[in-house]
Amino acid sequence: MASRGADKTRTMDTVYVGLMGLGVVGSGVASILQEKQSGITSQVGGRVDLRRVLVRDIGKPRTVPLPTGVLTTDPAAILDDPAIAVVIELMGGERPAYDYIQAALRQGKHVITANKEVIAKHGPTLLSLAEANGVAIHFEASVGGGIPLIAPFRESLLANEIAQVHAIINGTTNYILTRMGKDGLDLPEALAEAQALGYAEPDPSYDIEGTDSAYKLAILASLAFHTHVAPDQVYREGIRGLTARDFRYARELGYAIKLLAIARRGAPLRPPGNGGASLAAAGDAVEVRVHPAFIPDDRILARVDGVYNAVEVEGDLTGRIMFYGRGAGSLPTTSAVVSDLIDLAREVRRGMTPRVLPGPKASFPILPMEEVCTRYYVRMAVRDKPGVLAEIARVLGDLQISIASVIQKESNEESQIAEIMLMTHLALERSMQQALRELASLPVVAEIGAVVRVEG
Repeated sequence: MASRGADKTRTMDTVYVGLMGLGVVGSGVASILQEKQSGITSQVGGRVDLRRVLVRDIGKPRTVPLPTGVLTTDPAAILDDPAIAVVIELMGGERPAYDYIQAALRQGKHVITANKEVIAKHGPTLLSLAEANGVAIHFEASVGGGIPLIAPFRESLLANEIAQVHAIINGTTNYILTRMGKDGLDLPEALAEAQALGYAEPDPSYDIEGTDSAYKLAILASLAFHTHVAPDQVYREGIRGLTARDFRYARELGYAIKLLAIARRGAPLRPPGNGGASLAAAGDAVEVRVHPAFIPDDRILARVDGVYNAVEVEGDLTGRIMFYGRGAGSLPTTSAVVSDLIDLAREVRRGMTPRVLPGPKASFPILPMEEVCTRYYVRMAVRDKPGVLAEIARVLGDLQISIASVIQKESNEESQIAEIMLMTHLALERSMQQALRELASLPVVAEIGAVVRVEG
């Protein structure tokens, strides 16, 4: 076995760093460490030097100048170097990043990562490994860009029992939905604009299908409830089914539409007359879901626009609090990484053992999506003739779904098709999905256009 990392019990004049990945964020970190070296030295009380940088191709042109000999294609140049005390992983993806992080922790090196996928899938394992080796793993940049989120959950909010988290945590989809809501664009137009501005990737599915938000919610829910929520336990639904007119109707009703990440712990809500669900009495059940949602426009979350993110947390002592800021872009993420580095380097340089926080200590059941209870907006095209609403009401009533309102919006005399939208009271997801299947089979229903859950 290779020798362990730098001795954590003695004072260091210089804290040496190994950086894995020199993409947009990695280049930003390397630049900051050079450009702000005097300021960082002042805050840390000693120098922080970039000793090695792992890249795929040393000959590739770089936007950040680095001293000769710093670049390497060999991970062992970082992992087996006893002088390197802190490893910053900014490669992205699950493999080989996860393997390198494990190796660094076993070598007694502290780790900083922005890798939401690795933390969401393997966070408990890595936290336990860090604890066993007396080192720290920091991942502030994995959720919310430059918004301080992880540290408050791990430290400032520990006295609270967190009841729920509502979050807008993907800047790309929030920009798209903002343009659809405020400017009447349909999804293809808004997406093309986001891609042209660099907010969306050429393949945007990771963002607009909710995968990115699901990873981040898994991390936040795990921290909030001191348990482990795996990404595949998070219900995920993207924004592809929305059109500009859904935003217009939402605005008329006093709502905004956002891709909302929701984590809630406690006995699930139940509509009247539906108290017999399998987990209704499971007071510790955790509800985790990502999907578009109607949010009342008088709530702060409804007003979070563009590439900004916001996380609303409700604790038993703090009440409702909000974290808000720019979530997309390299600079906010760079800020979070460098802040983690300064925090670690201060303690490493002084010969102190950085705070080693334990992993999850509890295990709670995850509420199946079919047991979730919420309200619904449904837009559908129906035959424009008498008795249609009665047939729709019968289907919903048989499944104990109560209609709050029905509005006919548009009618085409030539095709004799009318567009209606209805809002329900609280209903079980299982019942609603059954209702949608039965409604779609009715001769009087031409199309189920959109279904959006209503929060708040």
